[in-house]
Amino acid sequence: MSNNSKMQRGTRISFSSVNSSLSSLKNCQSYINTGMDIATHVALDLVENFNDEEDVRSMENVMLEYAALDRELNHYMRAIEETVDQIKQDKPEKIPDLKSLVKEKFTALESMNSDSDLEKNEKYMYFKDQLKDMKKQFRLQSDSNDNDDIEQIDEDIAVTQSQMNFICPITQVEMKKPVRNKVCGHSYEEDAILKIIQTRKQQKKKVRCPKIGCSHDDVKGSDLVPDEALKRAIDSQNKQSWSTL
Repeated sequence: MSNNSKMQRGTRISFSSVNSSLSSLKNCQSYINTGMDIATHVALDLVENFNDEEDVRSMENVMLEYAALDRELNHYMRAIEETVDQIKQDKPEKIPDLKSLVKEKFTALESMNSDSDLEKNEKYMYFKDQLKDMKKQFRLQSDSNDNDDIEQIDEDIAVTQSQMNFICPITQVEMKKPVRNKVCGHSYEEDAILKIIQTRKQQKKKVRCPKIGCSHDDVKGSDLVPDEALKRAIDSQNKQSWSTL
């Protein structure tokens, strides 16, 4: 085959090693996600058992560090993918300096970083949301336990209102595995809401939030996250109830 023919065909570049590297990076991302999950659970443990604000803040800093790592990793993977796509599209006759091209794109992406990016990390937002609810739930429980001078009727009302939040709007019984809708903020028993979503999907219909008064009319499984704070509050309330028997 003549040299001209080879030039016309262009240089065939193998990206198998690049794909392998991307796969490894995605595994690293899963480790970051696991770390963020652990940090969230530790923070909730601190609120539930010790309520040490300094320690809780330290876990928030850990979450922000994880978020920064996640952002950096996402930028690096994006730089690689965009570079590879561009090479495939251009079909250069000479093998380009892949490392330099990736570094250039990565640097450009990193230059646009801001602190607000980290606070928009999905797992960090979940962390803040659960922490807020956890503090609210256990502050209410602590207040009802510590203030002995509160009249019994007021305490009964407070407990009743708290327990109402434990009731699934679908099953009308206390939740055992609550999940929260990220869109409207309401919680349901996981199996119950997933069953409704599946049934309506087969009927090719949208699912309206089962909470009375909620206008959200497109509940999706992807919008549901474990409501760990609510589950802990329910478990804590049940333990207190058993201890008084």
